[in-house]
Amino acid sequence: MLKQLTAAIIMASTLSIMGCETLPGNSAAQTTQNLQLLQNRTWIVTQIGNTEIKTTPTAHNIPSLQFDAATQRVSGADGCNRIMGSYTASKDALSLGQMAGTRMACTNNDNLDQKFNEALSKVTHYQVFGKTLKLLDRHGNLLIQLETAAQPR
Repeated sequence: MLKQLTAAIIMASTLSIMGCETLPGNSAAQTTQNLQLLQNRTWIVTQIGNTEIKTTPTAHNIPSLQFDAATQRVSGADGCNRIMGSYTASKDALSLGQMAGTRMACTNNDNLDQKFNEALSKVTHYQVFGKTLKLLDRHGNLLIQLETAAQPR
């Protein structure tokens, strides 16, 4: 009985120690994979906050983003104007620099451009799952959801 108890304690101790150990390179591999999914594709906005965004394929300046890995620049449209800026990204963190944009007068867009830009200013994190990109605030709340037609690798 004592041998069995000792063996169980040793096994539990070993498992608990190994469970706390992180695998070297695993974080770097996850970061690389996330960045590959995020960058160099066009992301189309499907939701801002709790509001679903529906656009027609023939619409101009469909709310969208593209993250260019080579230049670390983000560009796209806010539903009215073209926008651009810089970004830095890691495993799940995303920091957007000061965004610049054109200044066209848009009517009948339900302030979509304002809502989009306001949400962008709060982005601190991201998640990519297949064809879906979620931009999140520092509390993990969904700010913007986007989809891409490009297949992930």
